[in-house]
Amino acid sequence: MGLLYAIIPIFAWGSIGLVSGKIGGDANQQTLGMTLGALVFAIVATIILQPVIDLKTILVGLGAGFLWSLGQVGQFHGMKAMGVASALPLSTGMQLIVTTLIGVFAFGEWQTSRDFIFGLLALACLIVGSALTSRRDPNAPETGELHNYGRGIRALIISTVGYASYNAIINYFGVGAQAVILPQAVGMVIGALVFAGGKVKFEKVVLKNMASGLLWGTGNIFMLSAMKLIGLAVSFSLSQTGIIISTLGGIYILGEKKTKLEMRYIISGCLLVIVGGMLLGYLKSGA
Repeated sequence: MGLLYAIIPIFAWGSIGLVSGKIGGDANQQTLGMTLGALVFAIVATIILQPVIDLKTILVGLGAGFLWSLGQVGQFHGMKAMGVASALPLSTGMQLIVTTLIGVFAFGEWQTSRDFIFGLLALACLIVGSALTSRRDPNAPETGELHNYGRGIRALIISTVGYASYNAIINYFGVGAQAVILPQAVGMVIGALVFAGGKVKFEKVVLKNMASGLLWGTGNIFMLSAMKLIGLAVSFSLSQTGIIISTLGGIYILGEKKTKLEMRYIISGCLLVIVGGMLLGYLKSGA
């Protein structure tokens, strides 16, 4: 049953970029719709689970959710500029690199020689893999907005700051996973409205994008369940394979054009990011 729980986040999280890409809307509309969907999921989950929510959990959740929105809106802008197939593997790799470095220098997570050997190997895989996914074929023709790699990478840097800060806050304060879901979702909605700068158009497309928020919430709750049954190492590692769904889906479902050389770069990069994620999962398990 634990492996079944761990497989669900792969498809749930791996499909978010595809669903939002199919639905459409600008980055602010996609972020607001996603956060509203996550809020609906959080309300239902809180009613069912009935966790104890104290003031500390509320404040941490609001702050973490606000930073998560910064990460998500940056990721959506990155996908708009680079395409799902290039942006999501790069975003995943950047997040893993930065959160790992925060864990090492802020929380002292690497203590033994084994930690440093496997950790540095994981970082090397992530750095090379992330670089490959964003590498372009010099002979590829310009095809408009999906090849605005400069703007896309700038957006993903902002996204990484938001996501890494969100993870660091949750880790630092050690709040309960079930209790923080609702305050976090409220912070996510607030952040989505703030980062839109009052420019978001509340149209039908926003409501449709709530589907991606429901996918995120589903993946989140099943990941928590999987971690309890089979541990962090397996569940964390499996979750990284969702970028294969995002990458191939962006190419074959959303119709993003890639040359044969770029396809080789992307597939090779995805595999390296997955290997890096698996090594980090192995380290975090304490095995």
